[in-house]
Amino acid sequence: MNYHAAKAFILDKLDRELSDQLTYHGVHHTLDVLYTTEDLCYLEKIKPYDAMLLKTAALFHDSGFTIDNKDHEALGCGIARMYLPQYGYSTNEIDRICGMIMATKIPQTPKNELEMIICDADLDYLGREDFYDIGDTLFEELRAYRVLQTQQAWNRLQVKFLEHHNFFTPTNRRRRTPKKQAYLLELKQLVASYDETA
Repeated sequence: MNYHAAKAFILDKLDRELSDQLTYHGVHHTLDVLYTTEDLCYLEKIKPYDAMLLKTAALFHDSGFTIDNKDHEALGCGIARMYLPQYGYSTNEIDRICGMIMATKIPQTPKNELEMIICDADLDYLGREDFYDIGDTLFEELRAYRVLQTQQAWNRLQVKFLEHHNFFTPTNRRRRTPKKQAYLLELKQLVASYDETA
């Protein structure tokens, strides 16, 4: 498989076709997930061949946004199935890649170690220093798509999400969970201060 050619193709496609309204799900997010995936592959001692499949899944995991913001995981699998054979990926490899892409659908449902890694890479920011900055871009995107309108609604949503989220890999449980729990506590205190009628 020609990973580097597939990478160049999909990054170009995302750059040209993603909506400007995708302030969170832009090329920058795909690259963030790719770099975190590479990091986790190293730390979790993933074999080079499996790491190549994982990195391909990271690159394609949000490509469905070039078509629609609903069911983008399934749409992304369709894009992977359409284009990856041109880069020497076998049907079995593409099936595994699509399993990884579908595992990132919220709520995340990883069934194996590779799927756990891409799930953790996709939401790595939840336990990082840039949590609030990245969260702001997601709030902006959700507002643009009329999913929610107010900062209070967003913070309530974040509390609910963080309460139900768990990291899967030993690496991210160790390095991201403590900070994520601290953010949850901060947001809970903030939400508790809201006027319930607001």
